[in-house]
Amino acid sequence: MRNDGKPAVVVGAGPAGLCAAIELKKAGAPVVLMDENAKPGGQLFKQIHKFFGSREHKAGIRGFDIGKELLAESLRLGIDVRLKTEVVGIESGLKVWAVEDRSKSYTLDAGKLILATGATENALSFPGWTLPGVMTAGCAQTLINVHRVLPGKKVLMVGSGNVGVIVAYQLMQAGARVAAVIEALPRLGGYGVHTAKVRRAGVAFHCSTTILRAEGKEGVEKAVIAKIDEKFRPIPGTEQILDVDTICLAVGLTPSIELSCLAGCRQIYVPELGGNMPAHDDYMRSSNESVYVVGDIAGVEEASTAMEEGRLAGLHAAWAMGYMDDQTMKTRTNETRERLQALRQGVFGQKRFAAKERILAMRKDRSEERRVGKECRSRW
Repeated sequence: MRNDGKPAVVVGAGPAGLCAAIELKKAGAPVVLMDENAKPGGQLFKQIHKFFGSREHKAGIRGFDIGKELLAESLRLGIDVRLKTEVVGIESGLKVWAVEDRSKSYTLDAGKLILATGATENALSFPGWTLPGVMTAGCAQTLINVHRVLPGKKVLMVGSGNVGVIVAYQLMQAGARVAAVIEALPRLGGYGVHTAKVRRAGVAFHCSTTILRAEGKEGVEKAVIAKIDEKFRPIPGTEQILDVDTICLAVGLTPSIELSCLAGCRQIYVPELGGNMPAHDDYMRSSNESVYVVGDIAGVEEASTAMEEGRLAGLHAAWAMGYMDDQTMKTRTNETRERLQALRQGVFGQKRFAAKERILAMRKDRSEERRVGKECRSRW
């Protein structure tokens, strides 16, 4: 039986949110898609590199082209997209409080709520970190790929994960010189396909290395780096001075859980996926079964994974609202789960797959949640 006409509200018009809204609308469900930004698409329009994997996962297509495809489909379907709209509250009964264009405030009763609020970049403090020229890698990517502004000419990248090496390569494409990529861990963190491109371009990689300080008067002029031991302590005598005017920080992401907390969703801690996040089941439902969480809020992974999670939640929400029959829902969600599993293969993917399996276990068994929490506290 269909619900009483209340729309599904999707918060966040990035890849996960767009895919969720598209699946809902294709099923015939009313849907409202909200985003605080002036343009939908999220991180896709900053991604000028080609995706890889299978044809199903948009292999060989650049991120911004995938974004254009999703936007075209959302326009064709006539989805109610509300931009410059910030969700600032979620009240009992799934009442969504929104502020549009910083001037118009209203509430909307939601039949289902899908949170695709993404993640925020982590900061790193060190002497000189407030100097102009120190920024997150995402900030640098926004400057070069969205605003066409080169943040600096000589760059130090702190962090060798996918974000670090991808943005390092894009900075070089934009005309900057990357002096080095440093990594605190004893091994590099990004996919080989991305890391190899940067290495072939002549960029030095330094593992077991940290930044000690940034130096300069009006802005960054130098960066001092040093080797670290197994306890992440700088090793005296290993200092090295780099002439750079920009320091980019690619030191991880943290799920943006504020709205899920307001919605009463139970939070868990999974370090492999970014830290605190809402517990969810294999349909992406949170502990509040009217609220779904998709994309980086449900654990930091890749854009391809976020899109599949969005589809999974959209399909199940459409069924739960009465706009899809049982067999179609089961068939489509099983197909989506298979694609998700394919994305979580390999050295990096298996770790994420194992972490996701732990999330499912924690949702069912609070003792597992307590065990993981105790283990994480003991590490720190």
